[in-house]
Amino acid sequence: GKCFTDSSSLRKHGKTHTGEKNEKCLECGKCFTLKSTLWLHQKRHAGERPYQCPDCGIQFMHSSELKRHQMRHKEEKPYQCGECVKSFVTRKELQVHERVHTGEKPFKCGECGNCFSQKQNLIRHQRFHTGEKPYRCVECEKYFAYKHILWIHHKTHTGEKP
Repeated sequence: GKCFTDSSSLRKHGKTHTGEKNEKCLECGKCFTLKSTLWLHQKRHAGERPYQCPDCGIQFMHSSELKRHQMRHKEEKPYQCGECVKSFVTRKELQVHERVHTGEKPFKCGECGNCFSQKQNLIRHQRFHTGEKPYRCVECEKYFAYKHILWIHHKTHTGEKP
């Protein structure tokens, strides 16, 4: 087992086993196990992206996202797939890609049983069941389940054709 230096760390860890989610986002209703995870989620609603790439100006929510992005500028892709010619910036990206060749789909929806090769695809799919709409239009305050639908909607404000 794990050892903890204080009781609050033990309580936080215990919540990961019980599935207890008492921290609720007042903006979209999504619930979280930890306050810190809720705080990060709320930063997404606020559109906060404090980490900026000095090369191209793109901003990120997390420093780890910026570091990964900066590797792309250098075109360093040290992780090569053994099945095809593709190379990747991180080992994790390679592992996700390898599922294309193996057909592995380790992420299963508890509602309908559909399986997915990537966790992000499962999370996106689950919005069908939960009705969660995390993407907000800054112009009219409407919410959308998917980023690309928000992007299409945004064009109604700019006059561009979708």
